[in-house]
Amino acid sequence: MNDMLNSSWAGISALLIFLIAYTFVIFEEKTHLRKSKPVVVGGCLMWMLVGIFEAGHGTPHSHHYVKELIAEIGELFFFLLAAMTYINTLDERNVFKALRSWLLNKGLGFRQLFWATGGITFCLSPMADNLTSALLMATVTVAVGEGNKKFIVLSFINIVVAANAGGAWSPFGDITTLMVWTSGKIQTNEFIYLVIPSTVNWLVTALIMHPFVPNEKPSGSNEIVHMKPGAKVVIALGISTIATAVSFHQFLGLPPFMGMMLGMGALMVFGHYLKRQSQQGYLTSTVEGRAQETKGHFDIFRKIEGVEFDTLLFFFGVLTAVGCLQYIGYLAIASEVVYGQMGPTLSNVLIGVFSAIVDNIPVMYAVLKMDPSMGLDQWLLIILTAGTGGSLLSIGSAAGVAVMGVAREHYTFMSHLKWVPAIALGYFFSIAAWYFVTMPMR
Repeated sequence: MNDMLNSSWAGISALLIFLIAYTFVIFEEKTHLRKSKPVVVGGCLMWMLVGIFEAGHGTPHSHHYVKELIAEIGELFFFLLAAMTYINTLDERNVFKALRSWLLNKGLGFRQLFWATGGITFCLSPMADNLTSALLMATVTVAVGEGNKKFIVLSFINIVVAANAGGAWSPFGDITTLMVWTSGKIQTNEFIYLVIPSTVNWLVTALIMHPFVPNEKPSGSNEIVHMKPGAKVVIALGISTIATAVSFHQFLGLPPFMGMMLGMGALMVFGHYLKRQSQQGYLTSTVEGRAQETKGHFDIFRKIEGVEFDTLLFFFGVLTAVGCLQYIGYLAIASEVVYGQMGPTLSNVLIGVFSAIVDNIPVMYAVLKMDPSMGLDQWLLIILTAGTGGSLLSIGSAAGVAVMGVAREHYTFMSHLKWVPAIALGYFFSIAAWYFVTMPMR
């Protein structure tokens, strides 16, 4: 059926719709059309064409596939929902403002802050996953950036590169590393081989960008900000939530989003306590005072309302559209052409570049489905390239897409694109580092 689809009017039309939708994403800065809108419309239209084609040929096979696809999308959706809710709550409790105050009181300039936020992201990503780490540090960057566009753009790119590079050397650092790890291709202790290549990937790019970071200091260095009551508990709950998500997968064989949602439930319960406490603080003996009590109290559902749904719906649209391309057979054709005509090293390097255009999750999924005959060194390479290759474009990784939603007035597809040469140098230097690290395996 796939052979009929990929050469049919439906398959070709679906591919064109995908290209048109991505064109709108690329030029979001010019059209001012939120990136989620074209991909949601495009993804659903693509499946509609597939449904029409199959109905006309009396062979409706897509229903079961779409149900599996929605399950995968749902896992990512709820994972992100929980992570973003925690970030919004931490922001409301003044955690990021307090961190900003602490950094500024250290007398750090924009260049030092550039390295501090990137370094924290790189170290946090293997434990908290690249997406959560990027979201967290991007929020801090906006807080310390004081609207300085050049600093924010360069720091955001640095954070995305650091998050993807750090996530590549941990089975929990990225969804693609989880996929390869659970497939049994690489054992937990073998990810350590990627520490040096991943570090090189981030450092080379950061060093190139460093001279272009404004050599200035943000104002307000004497500012002192205190966290609101309950902030430390929320931080502890956040750390526990990440640990729970990892444990659910590693020890119980359950999807990580279940652990994230358990943590979000705990946050909701604690939010009820904060709400009761804040209500008591707003109560007065006058009628006018009681009328004001609902305006300042903590409400966890307001934090959920503040989640960046443009980002969440973008993920839905992208995975729906790419899932359709996979169902039609285009991803399999691309993988077969690459691995069939080139050696594994060149193939894996090119797939990393390709993952910057098409999300690395379905690309890695397609590679695992093909199951090419490769040794440990090549499986390590595909993890490195698929993870860090996504940094080449702002839409090439979950971290990049999420960060685009933090300060869309500053960080866009085009602002990221200008620094592709620097990111590409880091990408190829990391491959060189991989080559030397894995020499004993060959």
